[in-house]
Amino acid sequence: MSDDWREDPGLKQMDKEKLDMLQKLAEQGKGKNASDMLPFLMSAASRGKNNGLKFSADEISVILTALKSGKSSAEAAKIDQIVNLMHMIR
Repeated sequence: MSDDWREDPGLKQMDKEKLDMLQKLAEQGKGKNASDMLPFLMSAASRGKNNGLKFSADEISVILTALKSGKSSAEAAKIDQIVNLMHMIR
């Protein structure tokens, strides 16, 4: 995964600490398949929450748009599927 997602204009207003956390997640998530991503992301969300990082609905939307940018429709659908699973689990 390249760092192109960081150049998304919607992320320009996001706090640097949040962007750094997202960068670390992107690096740690490299090579994970879809079935590994759900527990990985749930754990990351829990750690972020415990560290006081909270993302607004708008920030999450911008992040997902940025992450899907340049992906195939199948890859974007997997991202959407993971997000939907996370919502169902909560």
